[in-house]
Amino acid sequence: MTYKIVVPISGGKDSQACLKLALLHHLPDDILGLFCDTKFEHPDTYAHVLRIANLYDVKIVTVNGGDVLSECERYRRFPGGGARHCTDTLKIRESRIFYKAMAEAQGGFEVWYGMRSEESSDRKLRYLEKLPQDLYCPHEIMPRKYPKYLGKMGVRFRLPILDWGKGDVFELLNGEEHPHYAEGFDRVDCFPCLMANDKHKAKAFAYDEFGAQQRDRVMDLSRLIGKSVWTSKAGIAEHGGGCLICSI
Repeated sequence: MTYKIVVPISGGKDSQACLKLALLHHLPDDILGLFCDTKFEHPDTYAHVLRIANLYDVKIVTVNGGDVLSECERYRRFPGGGARHCTDTLKIRESRIFYKAMAEAQGGFEVWYGMRSEESSDRKLRYLEKLPQDLYCPHEIMPRKYPKYLGKMGVRFRLPILDWGKGDVFELLNGEEHPHYAEGFDRVDCFPCLMANDKHKAKAFAYDEFGAQQRDRVMDLSRLIGKSVWTSKAGIAEHGGGCLICSI
């Protein structure tokens, strides 16, 4: 099978919108979804990724290069700021390996990424001169993440919803999005995303039985590495934390 389009799928609204948009321009058999499993997802997310595949009649392959908590233990810290080792190792590295192998097997293809400038000031600045309709070599989008050889192999990145707002995304999905959005979550990825603010983490930990299990796992790791998962003064005051080594 030869594919024209690869869409990285997280289970979140933006990547799903990218996939649905691709289907407006290409046949389902031309499109391949790529799910990078961090082994830190909510069961609802795994179910939703399967639902997307069935709903849109698109094949979604899953790759895995480790798990979030093992990466945190290896680096002796939780991800955040410039140290986003979970994303770098479990998503970007795995997708880079996948794209190389696929290009070797079939030749070039496009990767449609669900990045939106509205999401952060950093993204707005980073993609200031990029256009949704244009194609770019991978290293032109993420210079320190993707090597130039992928471009030479015919891999091209497209940012089709770069200038979309959140409302545009939900309008396209028309109720087909992950159920957690209706539960008040503003993001869907790891559960919880350990780079997110403390409010998001607390909400996830209190959400259901799985969230409570995740909290126990994270707190055990926190004690092991001597670092708190809570990053704000309010979060530390409410949940405890700070430097765990200093508190011994």
